[in-house]
Amino acid sequence: MVFGLFSKERSLQKTIEKATNKLAQQPDRWAALEKLRDDGSEDALFGLCKRFGVVSMKGIEDEQEKDWCVDVLVEKGGASLVPLTRYMKGADLLAFPLRVLGQIADHDRVLAVCDEVFKVERPGYARFPDRRIDLIKWFGEWKAATEDEVIERLVPYLQDFDENVKFHAIEELAARSPAKIAPPLIDALVRPEEESGRIKRTVIEVLAKIKAPLGGRGKEVQAAISGPAADEYKVDGDVVKKR
Repeated sequence: MVFGLFSKERSLQKTIEKATNKLAQQPDRWAALEKLRDDGSEDALFGLCKRFGVVSMKGIEDEQEKDWCVDVLVEKGGASLVPLTRYMKGADLLAFPLRVLGQIADHDRVLAVCDEVFKVERPGYARFPDRRIDLIKWFGEWKAATEDEVIERLVPYLQDFDENVKFHAIEELAARSPAKIAPPLIDALVRPEEESGRIKRTVIEVLAKIKAPLGGRGKEVQAAISGPAADEYKVDGDVVKKR
């Protein structure tokens, strides 16, 4: 009995290896992926999730297989939740897993899973910031999230170490209430540690576009508008405007 169980686990592991072999021919990977789908166990669905972390040699095939895995995991519904969250804990990229999560879990469960990732991906230095960028972009676009839920979680990343992380946080916050996002955006603009001209300009552009009220901080903002941006933008009253 023990031998039979061991043999089954070994067979499943071999199937997962075939499904995640980026050098294999696509028909061989498809066959392995379909076998994992038909198995449907937690470990088999975890194996399907692992396909998200592999980039095969041909871009079109790679995308097709990952999209297929998304569809299968969504079809499995609640059965996919445990293996998916298990996979996300160590995944380098989260874009595809998050697509699945948003379709198989309710609001509170999605929030709980995302908060676990936010907790691990605290603002600061990260050798590979792609995980937090995927999370920021997806969470900012997640329609079930309230405005306050988005603002609360994304504002801290305005002071991240990585420029791209800060940029995407600004982009996702830009669609929120001007009165709510103006203070943290201004803080990000005038903070002495911020040396990125790209980040400063993006903040200025957002403040101008949404006509965000500066809350009496016009002098601070004007002093932070420098370089080429100073030829295009100015503080007029309590808002930033194009010249």
